[in-house]
Amino acid sequence: MPMSVAQKRAEFRRLHRSGCFVIPNPWDVGSARLLQGLGFKALASTSSGFAWSTGRSDNHVSCDDVLAHLTTLCAATDLPVNADFEGGFADTPEGVAANVARGIATGVSGLSIEDSTGNKDAPLYETALAVEDRKSVV
Repeated sequence: MPMSVAQKRAEFRRLHRSGCFVIPNPWDVGSARLLQGLGFKALASTSSGFAWSTGRSDNHVSCDDVLAHLTTLCAATDLPVNADFEGGFADTPEGVAANVARGIATGVSGLSIEDSTGNKDAPLYETALAVEDRKSVV
């Protein structure tokens, strides 16, 4: 019987509490199912792998494209999936929080946000902005 989203999230929390574990990065349904079949306990999406598989560069896919991809990956496997969610597809904590809420709806068990801006002149967000707490927005 397939695992529910709630079961996948509970398993992901259990894996983190148990210590270190290997979490490979599938880029499509086939690689996700292969990695599950090899015995991995969780998966993490890859922004570059997904982008390259569609003929685009990393950080050159839309939030909607990534959300659709995450929905497909999560539905394709009984493993928890952590999302490589780039910089959250927004420049403000409120915008990131709104997109994270959309990401959660895909069925992911975890979600990672980078602090990179995509701007060569200022490649990282200021630390205060990058760590600003917006839990009340989500």
